[in-house]
Amino acid sequence: MNSLVAFALGLIVVFVGYRMYAGWVDRRVMQPDPKRATPATMFMDGVDFIPTSKNVLFGYQFKSIAGAAPVVGAIMAAQWGWLPAMLWLFGGVLLFGWIHDYSSALISMRNEGMTFGGLSHRLLSGRARLILLAFIYFYLLLIAGAFGAIVSGLLAKQGAAVLGLLALTLGGVLAGQMIYRWKRDIVVTSIVTVAIAVGGIIAGAYVPAGKFLGSLAGSQTLWAVATFFFCYLGAALPIWRFAQPVNYVAFYVVFLGLIGGALGAVVGHPSFTLPVFTAPVIAIGPIWPMLFVTLACGAVSGWHSLVSSSGTARQLEKETDAKPVAAGSMFAEMLLGLLALVAAAVAFRGQAEYAEMMKPGGPGAGGVFAVGMGKLLGFIGLPLALGQTFAAVLIVVLAITVMQLVLRFMRIATSELVGDVLPPLRNVHLASIVAAGLAFLLVQTGWWQYLWVLFGGANQLMASLALLLVTVWLVTQHRSIVFTAVPMIFMFITTIGALAFTAYQLLTKVMQGKVAGGA
Repeated sequence: MNSLVAFALGLIVVFVGYRMYAGWVDRRVMQPDPKRATPATMFMDGVDFIPTSKNVLFGYQFKSIAGAAPVVGAIMAAQWGWLPAMLWLFGGVLLFGWIHDYSSALISMRNEGMTFGGLSHRLLSGRARLILLAFIYFYLLLIAGAFGAIVSGLLAKQGAAVLGLLALTLGGVLAGQMIYRWKRDIVVTSIVTVAIAVGGIIAGAYVPAGKFLGSLAGSQTLWAVATFFFCYLGAALPIWRFAQPVNYVAFYVVFLGLIGGALGAVVGHPSFTLPVFTAPVIAIGPIWPMLFVTLACGAVSGWHSLVSSSGTARQLEKETDAKPVAAGSMFAEMLLGLLALVAAAVAFRGQAEYAEMMKPGGPGAGGVFAVGMGKLLGFIGLPLALGQTFAAVLIVVLAITVMQLVLRFMRIATSELVGDVLPPLRNVHLASIVAAGLAFLLVQTGWWQYLWVLFGGANQLMASLALLLVTVWLVTQHRSIVFTAVPMIFMFITTIGALAFTAYQLLTKVMQGKVAGGA
């Protein structure tokens, strides 16, 4: 397979899926009304509910759903061969992913911006609400702990990423000020703030953190504290002040990487060196069900339903904006996953070098992505060292900008779950600090490692639960449910199979004494 052909196929999937299939379902089944008042306009509070242009919100949505998972998942899935991973990316987004994200946003908009906790109470029962909220909270805690360990570890090892992250943060805060306070033109705002972020990334390649922090630059604890302080700001500050504009600027950083990688594929059009297919069963497990939970973001992911319902649905100005923002972002994320797959497939001279990188204790998916992106960006004239630094920064940015929203949703879930019993936890700052503290504890103790193996299954179980709520809502509206019910059934059966297999594997290792206590 040639990389240019791979991207051409990806663009065809986007055209067919977004323009034709999504357009048809949007008109015939969901029937958005541009004149209907949205939660953003009805309950505008300047904190969570704030009417936002779809042009700004697309960047926020894309960066909110596109964490490190589409990169890591696609590269890990390549261990079965590039064809199974590519087919799931294309088929998943076409039949599962976009309708999951779009419908999650729309049903929340039709129900006063309710989170899935409130929706489950309204559509199912009070007990369902408590169970779902508890699941969501611990699911989010797992994401925060796991991603926190990844980000703090990368910042400790990749000092070149620090200055770029600081510049991105400053650019994001400035973007919020320029858009909402100074009322500056969105084009001018974007150019200025993105230039600041990119300038910081370039400077970071030549001024790593070690030059001004010394030995402290290698402390993972220091970067864990800094990471969760960043996330606290995203969770506690009004969404226009920090989380939304930071993610908006980060979108362009990721978009530049996506465009650069795609141009590299066009100019250099390298051929894949990884095999089409390796084996039906690898170290991760059998291709079914494990492929479908290993590669989630980019195909279908439960995390997206929380972003769409708890965040984006409270900012959309019109119901008709839901399709370009939610569905459009999902198709864009598929292209990011495809870029990661292509980078892995062309990075090395053969399967042996790729397998060596993916061995336990090796550079892993992040290292593979840096090598592959460095090669692709090299075709358009970017020096190899700068290209690999840019790829490393992308991984950090992809992870940390999602984490701030994880803590924001944990803060909301805390209020809904225990706010009546413990009123102080309704306080925005206290709930955010508690969430950050629990996640920090997971990072410092290493406990998250025992739970991470179940993350993929938990994530896809969230997707099936979201599709279940949408299906129930469609039944109450007397509309066709086939577009959500079939994906829901497939994801539920696949997820239960993956969770059962993963739990069995982990239990077997424990019984054999291969998992050291307290490690």
